[in-house]
Amino acid sequence: MSDFPDLPPFPDDVPTVPLLVIDYQLIKDGDQGETDKLWEAATKLGFWYLKNHGLDDEAERMFQMGAETMALPLEEKLRFEQGDTGKSFGYKAQGANAVDESGQRDSVEFINVAADDARAFPGVAHRTYPRPVHARMADTVVPWTRGAAAVNAAVLAVFDARLGLAPGTLAARHDPAQHSGSESRVIRKPPTPEMRPEQAALGAHTDFGSLSFLVNRLGGLQVYPPGADGWCYVKPLPGHAICNIGDALALFSGGILRSNLHRVVAPPGAQAAYTRWSLVFFTRPADGVPLRALAEHSSKIAAAVAAAPDPARWASRETAGEWYARRTRNQRVNNRTGPETWRASRGTEHVDDTVGAGVVGVAA
Repeated sequence: MSDFPDLPPFPDDVPTVPLLVIDYQLIKDGDQGETDKLWEAATKLGFWYLKNHGLDDEAERMFQMGAETMALPLEEKLRFEQGDTGKSFGYKAQGANAVDESGQRDSVEFINVAADDARAFPGVAHRTYPRPVHARMADTVVPWTRGAAAVNAAVLAVFDARLGLAPGTLAARHDPAQHSGSESRVIRKPPTPEMRPEQAALGAHTDFGSLSFLVNRLGGLQVYPPGADGWCYVKPLPGHAICNIGDALALFSGGILRSNLHRVVAPPGAQAAYTRWSLVFFTRPADGVPLRALAEHSSKIAAAVAAAPDPARWASRETAGEWYARRTRNQRVNNRTGPETWRASRGTEHVDDTVGAGVVGVAA
């Protein structure tokens, strides 16, 4: 489409991580080999490619909506700013968040649309949005939200079975009838020639929620594989989403499912001269759900918690809504008092949160 020019190929001289490719249609069909492969990806690295998800057209329309929104005058976008109180829905301006303990500002802008608002449309569950979002809610945001949520729900059902949970246990903690932090995000990162190759546009982190479903066109996403001694790029593949586990599933599973460290840097090679657009759907638990291991529901999870060096770590006192608000609030530059503010925004980073996996390492 005209808003996104033809792009140079991803370079072949940078370190990449070989993600497993999961076929969504086979997952829906209950194919044993495919669910085995998904389980391997979810428990070892926490990232995988997903093909045949059927949402390419919906994603294209979301990118169009994002481009129209980002083209608005800054003063208009700032009328819908997410603010500093820990709420994520709305617009986030470039430089509003810190990416590390030093307070370095991020270099991306994005629009977050709550899944609750998409489901409530034409009503309002949380807030209103810029004109292009409102105009495209019914024909763009709603179908994308519905489709991406269904993909992630199918993955949750696989995890129920593999974790020894009764069917629907994880779904009940992601009940769409209850408010949650689930949201769609369209991200724009302009070219930043002054950035060093290792300088993060979005700092090293684990994701806040349960599952992330990402569509992008340029490189820049990096993961820190367990036991590795450096960051590796995730190469975008046409027609493939990049999916990963977040903190909530790591906590629910007692560390069996891996919420892995990742970050965003400038695209590699010739791609660095282009604007990087990304689209993510985040599935997060309902706000009131306690974030703790479901050991009372599964002997497998109970055994994992008992074997952990620090079993108390899997008994968080926060609800999903509190966890999400704390992390969001403490990334905001306006809330910064010092390195301790950044540390207060952390989740399961910097720790080995997969049973039997190697040490993650430290964030750059």
